[in-house]
Order: sequence, then structure tokens, then C-alpha cells
Amino acid sequence: MSLQSMTGFARHLRNDAGAQISWEIKSVNGKGLDVRFRLPTGFEAVEQKARALFGQRFKRGNFQAALTVTRNAGDAKALINEPLLKELARIAAQLREDFKLAPSTPEGLMALRGVLEAPQDVLSPEDQAEVEEAVLAVLDETLLQLEHNRQIEGKALGDILSAQVDAVELLTQQARRDPSRTLDAVRARLAAQVALLLDASPALDEARLHMEAAFLATKADIQEELDRLDMHVAAARTLLRDGNGVGRKLDFLTQEFNREANTLCSKANAASITSIGLDLKAVVDQLREQIQNLE
Repeated sequence: MSLQSMTGFARHLRNDAGAQISWEIKSVNGKGLDVRFRLPTGFEAVEQKARALFGQRFKRGNFQAALTVTRNAGDAKALINEPLLKELARIAAQLREDFKLAPSTPEGLMALRGVLEAPQDVLSPEDQAEVEEAVLAVLDETLLQLEHNRQIEGKALGDILSAQVDAVELLTQQARRDPSRTLDAVRARLAAQVALLLDASPALDEARLHMEAAFLATKADIQEELDRLDMHVAAARTLLRDGNGVGRKLDFLTQEFNREANTLCSKANAASITSIGLDLKAVVDQLREQIQNLE
């Protein structure tokens, strides 16, 4: 499955069932699937089936869908209001006889309001059903085009997200290799802390001080956070590879990334680790911002 962006646009037009049918669809970010239609009068009945077509192709996004239907004059037969035409012809003959007027022409009578009835106003139930079927077929073609456009943008977005996940992994590796985490560095830090305490209060028990210092060092250890970051990186790559409909899961995963970055900063007992933690928080923030565009 391919990643999809939630932003996209598609327009499709086709002549079918004696009409020119056009759909225009825009989509933007949304927490769920929300479709709003703008339909011409007489086509309200297609909304339910049209909404189902959206649900078959998309999981998330706010959509605006506008339908335009124009009957083709060349393919439609205008209806003549014969009773009105006969009455107008009778009145014209009477006026010609009474006032010596020039004879009326068929074209002149046909141009009078009400003689010709517009074909779109007199669609039979069978014709209406045929047009509605064509409307849904054109919609399906438009949705296919929109899906393709969203996938193109989704691929570009996936490349950005993959690069940001790589940056998280790189920062995690830097923290893991940081000189402040070596055994010698930890021993030196503990020795310095114990020496400061003994200088301040020589009566304190040295063995107990060493025990407390070791306990504090254990609490400050960031190994678990680094291991969880590695797990989250692997999970993010799996979701990006799986593709369609993973935006919400990735959004939840960025919350876990952020939690580990915060803990790493709070536990840091070296300026270098703090700096890495802050860089990690910045990358995670960028990652989460981009994921908001993903279906």
C-alpha cells in the first residue's frame, strides 16, 4: 500500500447520458473522514451513494465535492406546449384581422415564453436514473484521480518522514556513544561527588556515601530510554513501509518519541547528553508536524 497525503485536488469532466457531468474535489487534513457536497437541484438522491464511494477509497481527510450537470441541447428534445401555441396562434390571427397587422411567423410564436419547455425541467424518471448513474461513474473516476494525486504527494512526504526517523536514530546512536557514558567517566563523576560530600562533612559514612552515589548514578542512566528509542525507530519504519492509513498510528508513535526525549533530558548528567536530547526534541517536533499531513 502507498502512503497518502491528506491534501489533494482533482477535477474530471465527461459527456454521458445526454449531459456534461463535472466533479471537482478538494481534500485537506482531518482527524476523520468528512465529506461535504455541493449538488445541483434534483441530484440530492446521489449523495448517499457518493459518500459510500469516498469511504471505499479514503480513511481520513476533509473533502469538498462539487457536482455540475449540464444537459446537452443537441441530444435533448425540447417539448412544445401545444395548447399554449394554439391559443397564441388564434390570438395572433384575431389581432391581424382586427388591426390589419402583419401575419405572425412560426419562429416568432415559438420564441414566446412558455411555448418551449426546457428539457432539463422535464426529465423522465428513466432519464434521471441514467444521468444519476453516469454522475456516480464520473465521481468514481474523479476519486481515482484524487487518490493518485494524494499518493504522489504521500511519496514525497514519506521521503521527508524517513529522513527525520533516520535523524532520530543518528541522535540516539550519538547519545549511546557519548564519552560521558563510559565506565571511567561514571567512576570519575562518582568519585568527585563523594569527595565533595566528604569535604563538606567529614563525619559522613564513606561506604554509605558510595552506595547513595551509585544509586543516583543508576537513576541517571539513560540505557532504557535509548533502547526504547531504537524500538520506536523500528516501529516507525515498519509503518512507513506498510503505507496507507498509518498517519494516526505514527502520530501516537511521535508522542512516545517525545516522551523518551523528555526523559533523556531530565536524566542527563552531562552537557553533551542534554544537547543531544534537545536536538532530539526538535527533530521529533518536526516529525510530528509532517505526520499531520499523512492519511
